[in-house]
Amino acid sequence: MIPIAHYLFLSAALFGIGLVIIITKKNAIVVLMGIELILNAANLNLIAFSQYDPTLIQGQSFALFVIIIAAAEAAVALAIILKVYHFYNTSVLHEVHNLGD
Repeated sequence: MIPIAHYLFLSAALFGIGLVIIITKKNAIVVLMGIELILNAANLNLIAFSQYDPTLIQGQSFALFVIIIAAAEAAVALAIILKVYHFYNTSVLHEVHNLGD
C-alpha cells in the first residue's frame, strides 16, 4: 500500500504547477489547463483520504462530482474563449481590454 504522503506530495506538486501556469501564462487556453490541474489535485486529495477509510465512499463520490463540474466548466470556458477569439482575434488575456464594446 502506498503511503498517503506520496499522494499528498503529488497533489501539492500538481496544485503548484497549476498555480504557476495560471500566474505566468498569457494564453487563455493554457490558463484553463492550469485550472484543470488544480481541480485534479483536489480530486487526488479526495481519493487519497477516502482510501484510508474504505467504509465511506464520500471522497470518491465527491471526486466524481468535481470531475463532472470540471468537464462542464471546461466546455463553457472553451466556448467563451472561442467567442472572445472571434471578436478580438486573440486568445491572449492581456490584449482583451473592452468587453462591453
